[in-house]
Amino acid sequence: MVSPIRWSNNDYYLGPFTYAYNPCSREFAFMLGSGDSADYPGCRLRVSVGRHTLIAALPPILKPRWQWYDFTTEPTRSKMIAAGRKPGYRKPHEREYGFSTGDNSLHWHFGPQTDDSETTKSKCWFYPWSDRKCIRHSLYDLDGEHFATLPEWGMRHKHGWTVRNAIEAICPSAKFGFKDFDGEQITATCKIEEREWRRGRGIFRLLFIGRNTVCRSLALQFSSEVGRGKGSWKGGTVGHSIDMLPGETVEAAFRRYCEQEELTFVGEAHKE
Repeated sequence: MVSPIRWSNNDYYLGPFTYAYNPCSREFAFMLGSGDSADYPGCRLRVSVGRHTLIAALPPILKPRWQWYDFTTEPTRSKMIAAGRKPGYRKPHEREYGFSTGDNSLHWHFGPQTDDSETTKSKCWFYPWSDRKCIRHSLYDLDGEHFATLPEWGMRHKHGWTVRNAIEAICPSAKFGFKDFDGEQITATCKIEEREWRRGRGIFRLLFIGRNTVCRSLALQFSSEVGRGKGSWKGGTVGHSIDMLPGETVEAAFRRYCEQEELTFVGEAHKE
């Protein structure tokens, strides 16, 4: 008898069936998939309707695809050749057949999912009424006052990255010390950013005139890897962004982040 498949932290099991509830999900899906690893442990049929997901564990009627990858780096390649082994390894990739759709797009899977655009068998269509295009990326000082707006041509101009990096380098920032889960003390560099997205494409843009989406965030850069995956093949994170609440200061936002991630806030290092 096949074992039920784990899907989330809110799973309920009954024989080969898994029921999962996610209050934030709006997905509709019908997907037949194979197993390839601990992340996808076995063949299954998944049906998702909004917040509810039902998964039936199946016998191995659908096999994963195994793909060979050559080692091209030294000295690993030479060592394997000297040992009489072919320099490389085989890796399994799941096969999926079906569709899933959410707020923004429709995904159609019809074969191996290899994370490679040339070999993955999938298509994705974004709904024109949910299309979003970033039209503004601005930087703010530590008091929340506008500092600069990065030029729109920054990514296309031959000096675009140089200009962008120069502006970001002189933008005021704050540094805070904190302790990771293992006691290592790390410094976080924090800057306030704001992005504006224009919603809708083509005629569907008319639905959202004057209703662009604006999000203010706190960009974090860490002096060392952070998280329980650091030092392993998974690795930790060295930087990302978090949403800021209305009227929230830089320190308040970072303290909230530390509390959510179970980090120990130490204090302000210095401002730049």
